Amino acid sequence: MSDLDRIVRCAIHPSLGVARIGNAPVPDDPDRWHEGFYIAPEIPGQAASPEGGFKTPDGKVKREAARFRIYGYDDQGNVVREITAGDATVEWQVHVANRKTAWYQFLNAMDMKSFALTTKLRNAAVQGRQRRQLVIDPGPRSIAGALQSGRRYRFDSGFVRFPDTSPISVYLGELRTDEEGRLLFLGGMGTSASVYNQPPTTFANNEGWYDDTSDGTVRATVKIGGRTLEADPAMVAVAPPNFGQGLHAVVSMWDVVHDLFRRQGWADSPAKPVFWEHISPILSRLVDHQWVNQGFYFLFGAGSPSDLTAPGLLAKLADPGAGSRELRERYFHWFRPPLKPWDEGGPEQLPPPRPADIPPFYGDGFSEFRGTALADLWVTPTQYEWLRRWAEGDFETGKPPKPHRSIEDYPLPEQPRLLDRAPLEDCLGGPFHPGIELTWTLRVPRMWQASDPGDPRSLPYRLKVLDGSPRDDYGPELTGEEATGPGGPADGSGPGSLTRWMGVPWQTDEASCLAGYDLSTYLPLPSFWAARVPNEVLSEKAYFRVLDEELPMAQRLKHMSYRQFWLRDIDISNNDRRRLMVTSWDKMGIVTEQPGPRDQEESGLPDRFWVETGRSRSFSANDPTWKQVLFAENADEAGRLRKVAARVEGVEEAAAEAVFVQSAVIPALPATAAVEPEEEIGHPLRRELDQHSL
Repeated sequence: MSDLDRIVRCAIHPSLGVARIGNAPVPDDPDRWHEGFYIAPEIPGQAASPEGGFKTPDGKVKREAARFRIYGYDDQGNVVREITAGDATVEWQVHVANRKTAWYQFLNAMDMKSFALTTKLRNAAVQGRQRRQLVIDPGPRSIAGALQSGRRYRFDSGFVRFPDTSPISVYLGELRTDEEGRLLFLGGMGTSASVYNQPPTTFANNEGWYDDTSDGTVRATVKIGGRTLEADPAMVAVAPPNFGQGLHAVVSMWDVVHDLFRRQGWADSPAKPVFWEHISPILSRLVDHQWVNQGFYFLFGAGSPSDLTAPGLLAKLADPGAGSRELRERYFHWFRPPLKPWDEGGPEQLPPPRPADIPPFYGDGFSEFRGTALADLWVTPTQYEWLRRWAEGDFETGKPPKPHRSIEDYPLPEQPRLLDRAPLEDCLGGPFHPGIELTWTLRVPRMWQASDPGDPRSLPYRLKVLDGSPRDDYGPELTGEEATGPGGPADGSGPGSLTRWMGVPWQTDEASCLAGYDLSTYLPLPSFWAARVPNEVLSEKAYFRVLDEELPMAQRLKHMSYRQFWLRDIDISNNDRRRLMVTSWDKMGIVTEQPGPRDQEESGLPDRFWVETGRSRSFSANDPTWKQVLFAENADEAGRLRKVAARVEGVEEAAAEAVFVQSAVIPALPATAAVEPEEEIGHPLRRELDQHSL
């Protein structure tokens, strides 16, 4: 019997794929597709590494495509093989929609029992059947074969229409296939607008606005020989760009979903937590946030006594012996304990906040329930239990992970679950107010198919997929009980049901929910979503001065500590920042990993940095203060900068082409960019900022 004959069931993986917005055009030639998009990470915790960087030479942001595969299973639930176009005829069917404008306002997470606020419709003045035209639904698309693309696979026939306006067509994305016939889903282009040409005024519920995020169902019909199998379906969601590439949340969406499955009895827990698998990620992600928030830099960054990744301290934390117990317990007691999960009834009364505890993030109820525990984020009960057992010495050390380069390098039986985990690992697990990629609905048990960890035929972490379109109208008001109850909007997923809870448009939420609202505190903490929406960053310019070994160490450390507001180029006022984020989101820098200095051991500087790269040169052109810095440091000649650039690129000085690390995001700049021409005109926003500051 051949492998294909053993297959009795097919399933699509990942079970929930995540694509991301971008505005770069994609060439028709498959050999040049990398110029417009890249594949989302398929290995948990591993960063994307797109050919040519995350932006195009003219500064457009590449889209992150979600790739879906089909795996065949035998009658015992064993993975037989991945099924590709060379094995069978595979027809993919995808149906995405955007239901935000027709949905209810976001007020807070609606699974929080008595603390969930009753919400009302967005755009409530639109009534009856006319509300259907607020849903952007282009209908399903199908695709089959290898390396397929074209206009007929685009989700471009949907529109939004208000009663007193003409229909506005909205492109939500398109389908392609790779060389093996796997599905590639590309989302929208970052188009958001007001049908009435009104500016945004709030973070999540801007009346008359729409955007081009979406989500929906992914299905496949597989014909193997004379047999036809319908694959277990999946979902895809389109999220905003990832402006913190390679950085991950202390509480990821995987942590949230895995905690739910463990407590429901749908997933197993390890007999003992393993330090390098269960504890180290929590600690290292606290440290990694130093690159996107100044407060984290002070608490956990390089040189801090609480740099939890420093080799000496890390060795003690990884040791289960009694000699390290006091140290482990000290850090464990710094973590605030989680409240009783909402799906288990939640707390009857809210305890007071513990703002000095960690992780230092705002919570789901920051705005509505300040002065209570809901104002702060806590780790999941599962993470907290792992930390407790770690503190007590009830853990195994294990070995540091050595991830492979591609999913195919892992044993076949592990591939489907790794693919299912990777997108969730790359999404934030809170705070859900409402969030960046997805939100609180993923911690509601009704959203998921129950699974049996003792039955290999049972596939975990799969959403309950509806047969048709989700319901949009639950009356003029929606309560938390209705939202999470049987037959409610959190009882299954269909086209547009995952992203409708998010802010509209997405740009206003990212420009609103930042960090350190209490300006009287010493550090700009807590933060909302720094790993995806940075707060304070190390600029390219500061990075290159840190690397200049001819500078005195004290001066290098000044540059190392100089973190700038990520949204500084559009920071006029709250509403102006929201307005300008809609039009200038693609000009923001992307924080990417870069090598540390050659003298890392002597200097004590980190061996790797995360640096703001790809920020629009229109914002930084002809900065007179930068010229002052170079003059003061005797580094104003092009050769000095070329020398530093050569070290970063690992080439001889004569071959160094990049002056700044734009090469990590867009192709290298010419060396002459070290001396900016006086006639280069800066972005008009710089003049606007000057006017508003006078």
